[in-house]
Amino acid sequence: MTILYWLFIVFLITYEPIYGYADFQRFKLKVRSYPLERISYYKKVMLGLWIPSLFIIGLIIFGPITLQDIGLQGITINPAALGKWPTYITLGLAVLYLVSILYYVIGSKISKKIKKNLSDAQKKQLETSTFADILPVSKEDKKVWTLVSWTAGITEEIIYRGFLIFALTQLFPNFTIWLTLVISSVFFGLAHTYQGIGNVIRTTLIGLFFAVLYIGLGSIIPLILFHFLVDYLAKIGDEAADQTKFDDSTNNIHL
Repeated sequence: MTILYWLFIVFLITYEPIYGYADFQRFKLKVRSYPLERISYYKKVMLGLWIPSLFIIGLIIFGPITLQDIGLQGITINPAALGKWPTYITLGLAVLYLVSILYYVIGSKISKKIKKNLSDAQKKQLETSTFADILPVSKEDKKVWTLVSWTAGITEEIIYRGFLIFALTQLFPNFTIWLTLVISSVFFGLAHTYQGIGNVIRTTLIGLFFAVLYIGLGSIIPLILFHFLVDYLAKIGDEAADQTKFDDSTNNIHL
């Protein structure tokens, strides 16, 4: 099994940070002339995430690892592993952030003010983002983006939290749990190299937050839902922006 763990780590180091970065640069050049390229890119991204995930599932079915080894089990709050303060503070922050996400997801459907705030935030992100080209634009894009969000939520938690943390503990049993979590989070950050160095750092910190949450909960299942909502919010913001434009044009007609 050791060789498989190493091969998997080599794959994580090379595929997204190198191939993924180069492929995104090619995508940016194409999508501005051929908008349909966005959907093709989404499908390619999903394929690149499901292949290693299916490899892990294969190891569970045919190999010595179990669903429990990668956190596919019920929640069991365990403050002993990382200490009470880090565990409970992280859980508290996660609850607050989840409430804020649900506030915008639900609020965008029932409140024009929330919809406008989300639209403004989306516009600001598009103006400053180094990866704005990847965000959904057409109705077809948004439909596929929902699948991308679910894919990222499921597969990235299986890969970077569940399996990678388990593999690192097997390869480096003398590492402290904190060092293992930091290394897994750096891998997660490097998977977002295409977003630029600033977002590599940001996603590394997000990865560490998720890793601490995983150890505290003993399960990646709530992280999958959490991860999905974070990615899905981009679609909600875009829909809010579209609706704001429609409302503005309607108001202009009335005037």
